[in-house]
Amino acid sequence: AVYLQVPPPQPSPPLRSWRASGTFFTYKHHNVFYRDSAGAVGSSDVVILLHGFPTSSYDWNKIWEGLTQRFHRVIALDFLGFGFSDKPRPHRYSILEQAGVVEGLVRHLGLRRHRINLLAHDYGDTVAQELLHRYEHNKTGSILINSLCLSNGVGFESLLNSLFPGWEQFLGPTHNPPGQSSGICGRRCGITTGISSWTGVLFSVLQYLDQRKQHRDRWVGALMSTSVPLHLIYGPLDPVNPHPEFLQLYKKVVPTSTVSVLDDHISHYPQLEDPMGFLNSYLNFINSF
Repeated sequence: AVYLQVPPPQPSPPLRSWRASGTFFTYKHHNVFYRDSAGAVGSSDVVILLHGFPTSSYDWNKIWEGLTQRFHRVIALDFLGFGFSDKPRPHRYSILEQAGVVEGLVRHLGLRRHRINLLAHDYGDTVAQELLHRYEHNKTGSILINSLCLSNGVGFESLLNSLFPGWEQFLGPTHNPPGQSSGICGRRCGITTGISSWTGVLFSVLQYLDQRKQHRDRWVGALMSTSVPLHLIYGPLDPVNPHPEFLQLYKKVVPTSTVSVLDDHISHYPQLEDPMGFLNSYLNFINSF
């Protein structure tokens, strides 16, 4: 069974406003929602925000205005199957496809020759790693990446389990519906932000956890070999990426990356729990190169 509410709840006023300020583009016959704001005058820098599971681009709402004061353009999308974007079913959702969606948006906006700063969270971290792999291997259609900042969700599950036996048991079942208190999904849904239609989509989207294991060498390897400036913003109370094991492993595997660790009480959604600390950490990184 999956979480189902009939009729579906109406979006809150802030979500309706978020949708009204965005628009859609078409990717392989599917409508994908995105938001594109003009920001700082005199800057040519562009940042694209990649949200996590199981939410949407609305996860970035608390730092949006701050980003527009630094970047010329601030862009976010709802991945296919999330938020206001289409949720086809049956459909085989994949990280590879979501990376293609991002590339499609970049083409749609006429930014293929523009160097892009990527800011990612959770599920979006893995999409960013696939985009990084394509960039480093000069794949056709790949976007030009100027920098990459990850947060709480890099995807070291299988590595952590091999180094720290029993770690997966700490997470619990990975296929619990939202609202349950146990397991990875129930814990992540402690903060409910964006809007996702779970009917017939949830379990298919959740296959990204298996895809992380399947493509571990490809995606972790992209971080290990890149010359792109890397940064990690980390909330240490995160039950999905436990402290200190996750941070120790990240620094060991990606020694070229800089790291910002937020206050002890910050958990899996640092951009929502500590928007000012998150924003300052990111801007310090961007201004460092």
